[in-house]
Order: sequence, then C-alpha cells, then structure tokens
Amino acid sequence: MYQLINPQTIIQYFGNDDKEMLQEMVQIILDTNLTDLKHLHQHYEEKDFSSIKKKCHKAKPSMSYVGAVETRKLLEKIESDLENSLPTYELLLEHIKIIDKELKHFLDNF
Repeated sequence: MYQLINPQTIIQYFGNDDKEMLQEMVQIILDTNLTDLKHLHQHYEEKDFSSIKKKCHKAKPSMSYVGAVETRKLLEKIESDLENSLPTYELLLEHIKIIDKELKHFLDNF
C-alpha cells in the first residue's frame, strides 16, 4: 500500500492512545518539513547551501518518524555534498510528492 512511509513506525513513534496528537504531529510534518523541502529550488539558484543544509538537517528526524528511511538517506546525501546535490534534490522532490500523498492517505484512514 505504502511506498515510502511506514504506518507502524508512525504509530510506534507517536503512540496509538492519542489519535488527535498523532494526527497533529503528522500534519506538522506535512506543513513544515515537506513544505520547506518542496521550496529549496530558490536556495539552489542562489547557491545558499547553508539554508539547504539546515532545512535538510531539520527534516531528517521527521522522515525517521514516518518510516521514510530511503528519503532520510537522500537528505543525508544532500547534506554530505551540497554543491553537487541538485540531482539528488530532484529525486528527493519525487519522494516528497509520494510521502505527501501517503501521509494524507494515512491521516484520512487512521
């Protein structure tokens, strides 16, 4: 069903006893981390590698919380070679689209 996220990991991390809190935490990831990552193109154009590194670093724990291990690896790869990371970022964008869709599906069906 899910390509990149793992619902069990989400439930394991945020708990199953407070459904509202779990939904809020997933929504925060959607609204902050994924939104930040979707808008890194401007930073690439400006060669603002410091901002790219900060936003990728900030998003890594969230990818772990939702079980998106492969996406976290992409973030780590970007961080390790910022100046040459645009192709990896393009792949990351594909992951973000899938994760966005999967997290919304997870919330609708939780």
